[in-house]
Amino acid sequence: MAADSLAQTPMSMRLTITVFGRTNSGKSSLINALLGQPVSLVSPVGGTTTDPVRKTMELYPVGPCVLIDTAGFDDQTELGELRMERTRKVLDQTDLAVLVISAQDDDLEKEEKWLSAIQERSIPVFGVLNKSDLVKNPQEMAKERKKRLSIPFVCASAACGEGIDAIKAAIVEHAPQDFELPSIVGHLVEDGDSVLLVMPQDIQAPKGRLILPQVQVTRDLLDHGAVITSVTADKLEAALAALKEPPKLIITDSQVFGLVYEKKPKESLLTSFSVLLARYKGDIGAFLDGAAQVDRLKETDRVLIAEACTHNPLDGDIGRIKIPKLLRKKIGEGLMIDVVGGNQFPEDLSQYALIVHCGGCMFNRRYLLNRIRAAKGQNVPITNYGILIAKLNGILEKITVQ
Repeated sequence: MAADSLAQTPMSMRLTITVFGRTNSGKSSLINALLGQPVSLVSPVGGTTTDPVRKTMELYPVGPCVLIDTAGFDDQTELGELRMERTRKVLDQTDLAVLVISAQDDDLEKEEKWLSAIQERSIPVFGVLNKSDLVKNPQEMAKERKKRLSIPFVCASAACGEGIDAIKAAIVEHAPQDFELPSIVGHLVEDGDSVLLVMPQDIQAPKGRLILPQVQVTRDLLDHGAVITSVTADKLEAALAALKEPPKLIITDSQVFGLVYEKKPKESLLTSFSVLLARYKGDIGAFLDGAAQVDRLKETDRVLIAEACTHNPLDGDIGRIKIPKLLRKKIGEGLMIDVVGGNQFPEDLSQYALIVHCGGCMFNRRYLLNRIRAAKGQNVPITNYGILIAKLNGILEKITVQ
């Protein structure tokens, strides 16, 4: 893959590989060796890596990846616990974990604790016995580590550049095959199908650019040989009139679901960018179940709206203005609504009667699935922007969701 195309691959669509280990186990040095460039700061001083550091790479045949360097999980500095909390949050984004152990460390109690947290989330993991050049029998030591921790091990020395190819091979071997679905729209279109995209370019759209879901869906349609027509909502009727035949599929921004449904040809399927991403990255069944909770909401309930990105809300913001307005219109003005963005997702969800999540275009699939898992674990219904808006417009049963 060319450098410019790799740079354009969104973080959310890359395999996320996180490197865990003690301070000075050589995590940063290994990442630098894997990337072939010094992106992580290396120092003999414990606690050099503070916040998680992300760097992209291309790894054949896996494809685009993001490597995350984390703070040592035995960090004893004044800010150590805060650093550990940020490292724990990274677990929810991790598709593949690499546990680095220095050949000079014999006490594996902390490694066992973190390995348990990794395996509780069903994250594939393998170990690296680093600094293997400092011991006489690294292969025997690796076998002992494997027996004790019950995970495969690779011997390496970041300082000498040994074992780097073996680590890359282990990444390929242990990478999950289902870290994302193969296609966003491939289940709905075939080569030559006509698809109409309705894309309002309102104040929320970045100047001179399309929003990420529109870009991702357009690229996926092109890959499947679809014939695409793109219009803003006010040009919908003109676009339909210009087409010789009704489009097989219409994909719209969720905020104009009702308008597009009223004007679409009967034979055309209808869905939204948000609904497609809900299936692509999340659990569509859980989101549909969550939408049913709307009929049971009371004015005294509290709802959480969760956005994957952080941004300054502008007039007409779908998550902070339009959805709250629709919910309060149906349930009552007393309905309490909290909004969080980015990684600010509460651990305790018990106070909420419903969670409404965005399409998650900025998250990888595992991160969104972990949020769904957390909601299910606390018996809190969760749904998605597009599915909720279709529900509130009374058309959920009439659109294509799977």
